[in-house]
Amino acid sequence: MNYEETIGKYTVDDHLIESFRQDQKARLHIYLPAQRCVVLGRGSKVHLEVNAQACKEDDMPLLRRRGGGCSVFLDEGNVIVSLVAPAQGFGRIGHYFRQISLWLIEGLAQVGLPSIRQEGISDLAIGDHKIGGSCLYREKDLLYYSTTLLVDPQLELMKRYLLHPPREPEYRQGRSHKDFVATLQTNSIKTANDLKKELSQVLKVPTLD
Repeated sequence: MNYEETIGKYTVDDHLIESFRQDQKARLHIYLPAQRCVVLGRGSKVHLEVNAQACKEDDMPLLRRRGGGCSVFLDEGNVIVSLVAPAQGFGRIGHYFRQISLWLIEGLAQVGLPSIRQEGISDLAIGDHKIGGSCLYREKDLLYYSTTLLVDPQLELMKRYLLHPPREPEYRQGRSHKDFVATLQTNSIKTANDLKKELSQVLKVPTLD
């Protein structure tokens, strides 16, 4: 069997989306990955974005999310912030990226992480380094957003499992994963679990307009 055939389809945060479909109530989930894994975007191609041989050798799970964007490697050094909320119609993706990014940036500032901004289409960055990648998925009157915040990621494993992406924001300027990303680790936020606890105190479900 081709390794690409083992990819789970739309497995990340599906429970949040299904719960929303049942009662139309917004949900916010802030959590750490349950396992190390590679997560492909909705339209990602394994041969373009993933070192499939390395993943196969290490028995690394390949999952898929409903949102777009390129593949990411998740480990215990990441914090995931996922939101499912009502949003009228289908479109306005750029508008919602900006609105939700601002909400999250304000929350990060409240826990002592200032100077973060939205960069590219949906990245969160400090200076010219990425500290979070985001995706968004739309159904009629439903919006799903998720971002992965880098606190203390295993950068060498990111390099092992991910190829250089086939498309990239202008501010990346061709840099490798290791040279492109930065981390949110500080004297007060030493682990991903520290940031998870802090954000859980300050982030509330936003009202989208």
